[in-house]
Amino acid sequence: MDKKRILKYFLFYVFTIVSSVIAVILYIKYFPIESKVITKKINKTELSETAIEESIQNVYDAVVTVRSYQNEQLIGTGSGFVYKKDDKKGYILTNTHVISSSNIVNVVLQNGESVDAKLLGADEYSDVAVLSIDASKVLKEASLGDSDSVKVGSTVFTVGSPMGESYSGSITKGIISAKDRTIENDDVVTKVLQTDAAINPGNSGGPLVNLAGEVIGITSMKLAQEEIEGMGFAIPINDAKVYVQNLEKGKKISRPVLGVSLINVTDRYRLYYYRINVDSSIDSGVVIAAVEKDSAASKAGLEKGDVITKIDDNQITSISNLRYNLYKYKVDDEIQVTYIRNKKENKVKLKLMGN
Repeated sequence: MDKKRILKYFLFYVFTIVSSVIAVILYIKYFPIESKVITKKINKTELSETAIEESIQNVYDAVVTVRSYQNEQLIGTGSGFVYKKDDKKGYILTNTHVISSSNIVNVVLQNGESVDAKLLGADEYSDVAVLSIDASKVLKEASLGDSDSVKVGSTVFTVGSPMGESYSGSITKGIISAKDRTIENDDVVTKVLQTDAAINPGNSGGPLVNLAGEVIGITSMKLAQEEIEGMGFAIPINDAKVYVQNLEKGKKISRPVLGVSLINVTDRYRLYYYRINVDSSIDSGVVIAAVEKDSAASKAGLEKGDVITKIDDNQITSISNLRYNLYKYKVDDEIQVTYIRNKKENKVKLKLMGN
């Protein structure tokens, strides 16, 4: 093949390649290719359901049915959960009112085994009690979360024994409806988490759990009312943590006291019975009916008939409200009490003593 022919073929091939490249460039420029982006749509409902299922597994076997007996006769059931274990004991949190009238307590595990339990300590005001069982019987320990970080609207669930042992291990789901609620029950004001998850008799003492599978509250039917639906309450777990170490050791929870007997200023009958006259213009506060000798109130000069209206900057409206505000302090703390005597407002500082 001569050189001219070779050159001719070479130029033809070069021309063909260059023409093809130019054609492709022009085509892409004026007729862009529609790229198909394939996306995998994630089903949020499925994710949520999976998260709940995993959370339930984290706590389910830690939950127990608590059975209370009086002289070997069953008098009530509730729920509880193992929150800690050491070499000898498994420790269970529940409500005080679940076991308050009993002299024998046992628990039923999720595998159906009945185990004797010992009451280590209970506090009536906070409604928190600690039981123990043999460590070898513990199926699982629940993790305690941070109730202060809970957000309104967060998904939560409960595990317990509503209506008794026959329905043990029942799960209900809801959201946090409100936090830092205060409700009054039996002259006690309690800070609670509010949820719309169903809480029925027998759920008391069981866990309120977040999607991480952490216990953020102890459910309490005692705080509910029969005529109200969709409003369940739980003791924040951070509040319970304050008492747990002492209750585990059988120690009494020491709270500050003023050393006085009190009457609500609106309770005119009792005021009349104790022969105390309160000016009609005073419509809020608590009246001192008696002062204990050598008490904090006695040493501060408070007297029968004085109307306490404030503790520091906290307005006092009732006996339960006073107790709620007083229990924010510790023994030996100093507080300022505002009170009315002979229509005149006075203020005095006193050092709190223990009960």
